[in-house]
Amino acid sequence: MTLSDAFSSSGRDLRLWGKLRSMNWAVVVLVTAISCIGFGLLYSVAGGSFEPWAERQMGRFAIGMVLLIGVALINLRSWFQLAYPIYGVSLLLLVAVEFTGRMGKGAERWIDIGPLQLQPSELMKIALILALSRFLHGVLLDDVSRPTRLLPALLLIVMPAGLVLLQPNLGTAAILIAGGCGLIFLAGLSWKIIVPVIVLGLAVVPIGWEFALKDYQKERVYTFLDPDIDPLGAGYNITQSKIALGSGGIFGKGFGQGTQSRLNFLPEKQTDFIFTVLGEEFGLFGLMILMGLYLALLIQGVRIALSTRSQFGRLVAMGVCLNFLLYILINTSMSMGLIPVVGIPLPLVSYGGTALLTVLFGFGLLLSVQIHRSVDIPRSASGLWAS
Repeated sequence: MTLSDAFSSSGRDLRLWGKLRSMNWAVVVLVTAISCIGFGLLYSVAGGSFEPWAERQMGRFAIGMVLLIGVALINLRSWFQLAYPIYGVSLLLLVAVEFTGRMGKGAERWIDIGPLQLQPSELMKIALILALSRFLHGVLLDDVSRPTRLLPALLLIVMPAGLVLLQPNLGTAAILIAGGCGLIFLAGLSWKIIVPVIVLGLAVVPIGWEFALKDYQKERVYTFLDPDIDPLGAGYNITQSKIALGSGGIFGKGFGQGTQSRLNFLPEKQTDFIFTVLGEEFGLFGLMILMGLYLALLIQGVRIALSTRSQFGRLVAMGVCLNFLLYILINTSMSMGLIPVVGIPLPLVSYGGTALLTVLFGFGLLLSVQIHRSVDIPRSASGLWAS
């Protein structure tokens, strides 16, 4: 190695060290704290054992944290350039689900790539944020509400949402639509467009009910409206969830003492209804601690979004926060019986590989925005490539 090579290598190391030092480590600490709550709950619902869920989840989290740091260190301009390719690959994977997908819980949602089992709908949540952020980055504020400029953004949302509905996966499709439309709103969409779209959406609800929803999805709505209509069948999940939450009281029954989960009355206790497990074992006090950690993490995300220089970075950060918030709202509302039951995990807490890695990838993007907050990305693609 020559002397010049040594200095060049040293310079790269310093730049890397500078990025690590400037990283918002509060986000990493909060993500880790929330995930540790998940490890504890998975240990508890397995009867005081790290198998079969907690140990695997901890291994996935370790891999995910390496992914998070790696994503955070990549320059924001690189993510700008990769936005459309990532979206395209994710869309192709969703198409592949229709032909080679694996069934799970009555839906076709997974594909096997060698030893890996992927849920492309989870990957699309991040891909859509990147693609929409890149598109909206090049649209001036006055043009966001123009129908001709808005149509490509709507197509970016509708294509994956439609494919996800075919699986069928209503919960994830709802997150894609709500998150995508929310991002367009944050980019400056006028209320003159929003109000007619809401009215139109309400008008097509009867059509969607008749032709889009599967019979089991309609059954979930009926059960939501009246859980007692079939307490031992369709209404069983939400009835047991309410019993478990109510029995937890203020401070809960104690770690590992939840009867509904330990005696297997509560279904899907390691995934969809893990929020209920927390409420039963630690009561309202434990639920408020988790909600406080979630709120602190979201506040950090919004602060990062407001501090960045580029519109692309700002939209990516807000998109990650919005997607994370939708996860929380849908899962917790479902567990409390406020909305029909849908298969949406509690982020960083529920058991699941693709969902966990996707959330950590998203927070890696958030930290990339924070580290490279001073990077200026031209509003035209030609300006970026020329730089």
